[in-house]
Amino acid sequence: MAQRWGAVTVLGAAQFVMVLDSTVMNVSISTVVSDLNTTIAAMQTTITFYTLTMAAFMLLGAKLGDVWGRRRALVIGSIVYAVGSGTTAISPNIAVLFIGWSVVEGLGAVLVIPAIAALIADNYKGHARVTAFAVIGAASGVAVAAGPLIGGFLTTYASWRYVFAGEVVVMAVVLLFNRLVHDSGARVPVRIDLLSVALSAVGLVLIVWGMLQTKVWGWILPTTDTSILGLSPVPFMVAGGAVVLWLFFLRQRRLLEKGRAPLLDTRILGLRQLRAGVGSLGLQYTVTAGLFFVVPIYLQLTLGLNALTTGLRIFPLSVALVLFSILGTILARRVSAKRIARIGQLTLVGASLILLGSVDPQLDTFVFGVGMFLAGAALGLLASQLGNVTMSAVGPEQLSEAGGVQGVFQNLGSSLGTALVGSVMIAALSTAFAGNVAASDLPQDVQTQVQQETQHGVGVVPVSGVADIAQEQGLSSSQGEELAALYSQSQLEALRLSFAALALISCAALFFSRHLPASVPETESEKEAAT
Repeated sequence: MAQRWGAVTVLGAAQFVMVLDSTVMNVSISTVVSDLNTTIAAMQTTITFYTLTMAAFMLLGAKLGDVWGRRRALVIGSIVYAVGSGTTAISPNIAVLFIGWSVVEGLGAVLVIPAIAALIADNYKGHARVTAFAVIGAASGVAVAAGPLIGGFLTTYASWRYVFAGEVVVMAVVLLFNRLVHDSGARVPVRIDLLSVALSAVGLVLIVWGMLQTKVWGWILPTTDTSILGLSPVPFMVAGGAVVLWLFFLRQRRLLEKGRAPLLDTRILGLRQLRAGVGSLGLQYTVTAGLFFVVPIYLQLTLGLNALTTGLRIFPLSVALVLFSILGTILARRVSAKRIARIGQLTLVGASLILLGSVDPQLDTFVFGVGMFLAGAALGLLASQLGNVTMSAVGPEQLSEAGGVQGVFQNLGSSLGTALVGSVMIAALSTAFAGNVAASDLPQDVQTQVQQETQHGVGVVPVSGVADIAQEQGLSSSQGEELAALYSQSQLEALRLSFAALALISCAALFFSRHLPASVPETESEKEAAT
């Protein structure tokens, strides 16, 4: 039994680290900025570039898994990742942090992430595979939910550097026990098409970068002085990325016609089960990223809670995710993946609506806790099914490619969630604040001054600091306090709209789940009895 589940334990540990990294850094930004004597803008660039590195080279990492062997790709990726984490842990300045985290760790991740998915599919069959993918999904979910808790605790009581030092230790354990992971896939000695690598990298980077910049540039109309033909650069970048990806698909088709190995066999995207799996998975990551953007932002910036307390508020989601990942694997013996996933998606819609109804100034009610628990339950049910559905759609020779596609959709989903829900929050905050100021009893000249100062949008700042900002602009203390009260009310309205957006995204996921498998796979004993 220990030998049987050793592989998923090793791969689950690697998956936990892959997801933990970005969530930890998000809650440690201010401390890192102080320690390295840098700026918030530089840190945001570093975080963005980490995402871009993975977006650019995920498909290449998957293909290298075929060329080198999947376990060897896992080993090499783990070594690269550990070197990057070690470099980050001892970084004396932002330049070294950028190289260690954004570049080296990102390059290690693009080898590890597709290899994990392919090796799980290779090591387990039938219901055992469902269980193994549920473990991987639970590891991801716990990393997302526990990341702020771990980062907050270590940043508060020790140093953020210990997080990255701990990652080195975990990856060393993965390397030490990598032999527990079986790899039956034959190496494929093919020449990688560099033009395909360039096209996929440029296309995905343009789309992901464009989405990540929506909070700065706006989706359509520019919110800063940066514009193209009077519009935000975002639609041009996303459209340009789509055109480049279209050229990438044409290139793959041309390579197949010539009998050469493509970077991605695009024929697998014609598999309805795979499309349903990665589409549902992408939107699951969209909701997760959106939820973990708006809730911590409100708890930390509006209420002024530290990272540790914020992590505790999110803890019900983490607990539910683990419990319902286990429940999902049990249900999979008698219930189809489609039904379990749809129950999860509908529960996620309900959770979003409950969170919408739970919004209050402190966000500490029992109803809020129930909403977070149900969100975790829904994500746990989805995590127990979607990875297996995607990887079971292809044959053994295409596992690495399917793992790469799954990694791309995870990346796109996370970027879309942060961009879309973040944009809804910022736009709603700006609109609500302008309306509340206009309807207030503030003097007309004060209203005019506030409107002029906020005409390009309202930033997310602590409510406690609004009065000071107002007084710096020449307003009286009483006017500053009234403005702070209006701003607090506006943030609540923005939070409500953000939860409403999450509910709509959860509804959209039902479109993809309609093509998930509607039958229950046979167990090994049932197959033997049938023969």
